[in-house]
Amino acid sequence: MKQQTLTKSETLVMNILWEMGRGASVADVLERYAEPRPAYTTVATFLKILEQKGFVEHRKGQGKQLVYSPLLTRERYQRQVMSDVKDTLFGGSGVKLVSFFAHNEELSEEELNEIKEIINSLER
Repeated sequence: MKQQTLTKSETLVMNILWEMGRGASVADVLERYAEPRPAYTTVATFLKILEQKGFVEHRKGQGKQLVYSPLLTRERYQRQVMSDVKDTLFGGSGVKLVSFFAHNEELSEEELNEIKEIINSLER
């Protein structure tokens, strides 16, 4: 089954879970939101949706509390999304994808040098 994509709000919740590196309750996630924070019930709803989509699982915590953990790494999700972008928007061409970013992003000289170094290390 093909992995679904995340909305911006779902991505924010997943980023918090990935950064925490451990299971988290709704309150734990909410605590890490920038102000203005959403309602507790909003975060709980996002976590339930993420579970339905197959991105997180839960286990029982203390009392009635549920603890949510990611089912995939950020890197795995990034690979999936970028592969979909490459396939759907760039005809499957990695060259077209990289060329798009090279021409449309305002990359600093330092960033360009870093990219060149990555390419050079792949050629070795």
